[in-house]
Amino acid sequence: MSIMQSEFPSVHPVGEGSQADEVAWYAIQTRARSEKKVTGQLESKGVEAFLPVISQVHRWSDRRQLVHLPLFPGYVFVRINPKSDMRMSVLTTMGVYCFVGAGGAGLPIPDKQIDDVRTVVTNPVSFAPYPFLRVGQRVRVKGGCLNGIEGTLISRDSEHRLVVSVELVRRSLAVRIDGYEIEVV
Repeated sequence: MSIMQSEFPSVHPVGEGSQADEVAWYAIQTRARSEKKVTGQLESKGVEAFLPVISQVHRWSDRRQLVHLPLFPGYVFVRINPKSDMRMSVLTTMGVYCFVGAGGAGLPIPDKQIDDVRTVVTNPVSFAPYPFLRVGQRVRVKGGCLNGIEGTLISRDSEHRLVVSVELVRRSLAVRIDGYEIEVV
């Protein structure tokens, strides 16, 4: 009997689930130009943080330099259990204003949206910030390094682009998908 019990996960009565079951992604709003510093502080506190960045060449009068800027300025994503002490740890981090959504309490972001953004920014594809869209056809990329990414299909200057959105923070990014096979979601 004890062998059988060890083969299956333990079942908790309703209301007694482990805190790990409720871990989710949340967006936090930060002070302007503090996203990188906030991310570093959160990670030093043991909080899983995600700051998607875009690389751009900036020109000054005397030089050119590659800089990494936040893709969604003013926002950092954290993966926490909102009922744990981590919530207060996030809120007391210097540069953090609040959780995004529902009066500052925060609303969870679907893992798929964060995974899609992470896939785009970590692969060698061209992408750019894009205004948030609510209308348009929802599609999914089939094959290639963007396989499974879902977003809104748009056409711009005879190029097809996929807009990947994080709805809670009303931010999006556009990636060129010419040459990729897509299907309607």
